[in-house]
Amino acid sequence: MIDVIKIEWQKRPWWINFLLGFCLYMTFVYEPWDIFFKPQDQWQEVWFGFTINGWAAKVTEPIHWAIYSAGSYGFWKMKSWMWPWASVYCAQVTIAMVIFNVIAGPEMGDGRSGGPIMSMIISVFLAVLTYKLWRVRSLFEEDLKNTE
Repeated sequence: MIDVIKIEWQKRPWWINFLLGFCLYMTFVYEPWDIFFKPQDQWQEVWFGFTINGWAAKVTEPIHWAIYSAGSYGFWKMKSWMWPWASVYCAQVTIAMVIFNVIAGPEMGDGRSGGPIMSMIISVFLAVLTYKLWRVRSLFEEDLKNTE
């Protein structure tokens, strides 16, 4: 079993395995908890850098779940449709992080979110991931070769 997992993880660069792991965590751990168990007073989602609360957040949570589920499947199988959509989504999250930092900046000093410096570090990290995802089109084209 371990050998099968090792072989599977060797099919992708380490950083795509990182993204796959993140998507798997969000799909099977965080999003189910967020949707089914999170207390009502904590219902919150961030879309395009803007925070929504309450029922508006609760209604949009399944969209995030679907995105991470698609990412899990797409990265696992290295599906051709992941290029360019993974990089486009990652770019959107990068921009959203900057917008969120500007909007929530004054409120971020409470220590809960890591503060504006951490948000900018994450934004740079996400920008690098966006660039790398954009540059690896050939890795996702393998899916097309395997289906012909």
